[in-house]
Amino acid sequence: MSWRPRFALRFSRFAPSVILNYPKQIGLARHRFLMARHDEFELATQSARRRRDRIPSAINAYYDRKSGRVVIGLSTQMDVAFPPNVVQGLENASASQLEPIEITPSGFGIHFPKLNADLYLPALLEGVFGSKRRMAARLGALGGRSKSMAKPSGSRKNGPWEAGPRRAPQRTSS
Repeated sequence: MSWRPRFALRFSRFAPSVILNYPKQIGLARHRFLMARHDEFELATQSARRRRDRIPSAINAYYDRKSGRVVIGLSTQMDVAFPPNVVQGLENASASQLEPIEITPSGFGIHFPKLNADLYLPALLEGVFGSKRRMAARLGALGGRSKSMAKPSGSRKNGPWEAGPRRAPQRTSS
């Protein structure tokens, strides 16, 4: 279930403020209104504008069946393409599930409605394709496949179950 805060501007004689009305589902039933002063609201709006100007946003997005990649057109007139199997949430997706792609109004979010998967564009541009745990697992899998100069010779000396050079025996003090 998705929810969106409802904004209401309330001006008083002393300090204009913004009232955020949140639903009860997120546990703010006791605190019905959260107040923000008008100057805080303006600062947040300016910060969002600066961020929007600094970070490229998505203009269009589609799945290219010929190359098997998701293509995202950016506001900087560049396209970014990636295979869906490297992104968490899209690993097992079929081509028909990847076809309708929606872009959030800010241009920073990519949504796949048939998969109920959301991607954050600035993270994708930084090379983050999933959660910290998944990224660490992928990095560990790549590290396990790496080859070093000591690995083949260590495997011949130590047997197939111990790849790498032998460790020095530890001394026990008695």
